[in-house]
Parts: sequence; C-alpha cells; structure tokens
Amino acid sequence: MSVLAADKKSLVVGLGKTGLSCVEFLVGRGHTVIVADTRQNPPGLVECQTRFPHVAIHCGSFDVELFKSVDQLVVSPGVSLKEPSIESAAKAGVLITGDIDLFARYAQAPIVAITGSNGKSTVTTLVGEMASRAGVKVAVGGNLGTPALDLLADDVELYVLELSSFQLETTERLGADVVTLLNLSEDHMDRYARYQDYYNAKQRIFRDCKHAVINEDDLLSQPLIREGMATSFFGLSRPEFGRFSTQVTQGELEIVDGFEVVLKASELKIKGMHNISNALAALTIGRAAGLALPPMIAALKDFAGLPHRCQFVADFDGVQYINDSKGTNVGASVTAIRGFGSLVTGKVILLAGGDGKGQDFSPLAEPIKKYARVTILFGRDADLISAAVGGEVIKVSDLSSAVNVASKLALAGDVVLLSPGCASFDMFSNYEHRGQVFIDAVNQLGRETIQ
Repeated sequence: MSVLAADKKSLVVGLGKTGLSCVEFLVGRGHTVIVADTRQNPPGLVECQTRFPHVAIHCGSFDVELFKSVDQLVVSPGVSLKEPSIESAAKAGVLITGDIDLFARYAQAPIVAITGSNGKSTVTTLVGEMASRAGVKVAVGGNLGTPALDLLADDVELYVLELSSFQLETTERLGADVVTLLNLSEDHMDRYARYQDYYNAKQRIFRDCKHAVINEDDLLSQPLIREGMATSFFGLSRPEFGRFSTQVTQGELEIVDGFEVVLKASELKIKGMHNISNALAALTIGRAAGLALPPMIAALKDFAGLPHRCQFVADFDGVQYINDSKGTNVGASVTAIRGFGSLVTGKVILLAGGDGKGQDFSPLAEPIKKYARVTILFGRDADLISAAVGGEVIKVSDLSSAVNVASKLALAGDVVLLSPGCASFDMFSNYEHRGQVFIDAVNQLGRETIQ
C-alpha cells in the first residue's frame, strides 16, 4: 500500500477517541487537517482545540462542498458511509479511508487482526497476554482500548487488533499476517440495510491476509476466498492432528492439541463453553503468529476475563450472578445462555432488554426454552423480546428490579445471567454503566443477606 504524501488535505469525519488519534497522526505527517462532526460538542473537542489550535473544526450539519474539496476523508467508525456528503465526495473522486487503513500503511511489525460478532475483545486481550508472556513486545488495541494509530512505534514486534465491522468498511487492504472472523450473528441492523451487508463488511478482514484462523463451528467465519492464504482450524469437537479442540475424559472437559491434553477446562478462570471456544481461538491464533505453547497455556490459566463479559459477580446460596452486559446483540446472548445453561446443574434466569437496534429476537427462543427458568425483561424493546421468545416472561421497570425479582425466583444451582442482547443507550450511558448497575444491585443483595 502506498504511503500518502505529506502535502495532502485530509478531512477527519467524526471526532471522539478515534478521530482525535487520526488528527494527531495526520498532523504529525504534515497533512493539512480539517475536522467535521455533526454534534455541536463532540467528545474530544476541547482536547483537539487545545492540542491542535490550527486545525479547523466544523460542528453541525456536514458541508457537501467541503467534503468534495479535500484529498481524502478519514471516516471514524461511528459515521456511516451512507452519509450523503460522504457519498458525494466518493463520487467526486475523493479517497474514503479510515484509521485501520492508515495504520496498515505504516505498521512495520506483523499484524494479528480479530473480528466477530462476539468474543473478539476477550480473544484479542488473551492473544496479547500470550504474546507478552512469550516475551514479545506486543501492542494491543483497535476497537478495544487504544486506537490503532496510537499503537504505532518502532520497537513493537507484534500488533494485535480488535476490529469492528465499521472499521473494516473503510479498510481496503489490511494485509494482516494472521486474521480471524470468530463468528457471525445479527448485529448493528440499525446501520446495515441487510444482514448480507454486515457479513460483507466482516469479510473484508481477509483481504490480502497471510494466514486465516477459522472456527469450524461457525460456517460464516470462513473466508469466501482462500487463494494465497494459509489456514488453521479450531472447534469444540472432533479432535484432529494439528488443531486445538476439546474432548471429555471421565466426565471432565479437556482442551487438546491434536490428541494431547494441554489443560483441563476446570483449570481456566473463564467459564462457559463460549469461553472455551475463545480459548481455542486464541491458542490457534497464537500458534499461527509463532508463539510457543507453554507461555500461551500459562497466560490462559491466569486470564480472569474482561469486565462485563460473562464476569462472575457473586454466589449467594448456590446461585451464581453473571454480568454479561457486553452482550449487546442477540448472538451474544444466545451464546451466553447456551454456554452457562449447559454447565450449571440448575437453570438460567435471564435478564435482558434495551435498544434492540432492529434485530430479530427469535433466535433467543430455542435456548431460552431449553435452559431458562424465566426471562426477566426491562428497557425499550422488552415487549418485542417477549413476543419473540415465549415461555415464562416477567417485565420490570429497571435493572435493579430485575435483579431483585431474579433473587426471589432463583434456586440453588441456578445462574442469574445479565445478557441483555441489546444496546444500553435507552437507559444507561453505555454497557459499562449497565454492568455496574447490575453489580451494585447484586452486591446490595449480599448486604441484605448478611443483615
């Protein structure tokens, strides 16, 4: 990929954390930079004005003529490429790009790129931990944590990036060394006209990649075109030479490398079958990236998981409380229900609801019927979910009430699972806020139990 000349005029569309990183990157390379954001007070505005006072910032409605007057638009992930001003600029010959495309042009170390509807933050973090344990100077970020452009450094030996479908839309040729599309289920249907469009965006991660890691348990994770790339597979069943999988020996689930046991599932701090799949993915990615097995296993044993992602909160009288507030789409909730439902001795009490983003909630019906004792719903789309899932449903006004109702219905051996299947913005500032409200409500139960 060619590196853009320093005399380019670049318009950063959308500020925030990613937009600010783009401004810093482009200014540092001699570009004339302009910022446009439809919000009157976008995140990062004051910092951008303070650090880059010579950068013009246009807040409010997009100016079509401004967009057509520059050499390139650097579009932040939160801005749809269907914006009329962006489409007009593209028709006028303006280059449309994003932070990951810029990153790929300048990165000098190998790149591991991870996407998927669910589990990508866990797998990205885990691969980063494995590389660090192996003594590799690793930089981890992208959609998770640090913006990709802020990771660029001469001493980095390996980049590990989590990528969203929005970032991939503006990524023409990533050319990563190891990539994976972990899984695919409906998400962001408020942004995509068709599920096919979401799928097509995710498939862009495979462009010019050297090695694709494929989840054989999810057919949609496979690259459409494999020509010119190496492939590795992982899956929860069917052990085979040369791949990571699982087996059950005397009632105990084990992770195997080929037919050799490398650790028992009981040795992991992360729980649920979906997290076993995440572990297999991370091991397969790590091996493709050249990491040795012993440090990968050591990192896997120590990994306690990420906040708000199937996070263990408490156990009161044999009832586990699990915070999966990051389960912001139906696929994530289906995975969590199955993951815990297949392991606990009791039933799942599901807490769900919020802004469904135009999703189809019907895939929840089968795992709820199989594993759930009751579904407790809250938020904007509670009625839509209720109509789709069937079974015993209770609707409440807020999340704290949901926790209190669940505590009265739960029996020993059950798991109370917050996995909303929806975005949080109808009631909360973000999924972290929602998860913390759940944690606080559960902790209040504990205080009441002690009293």
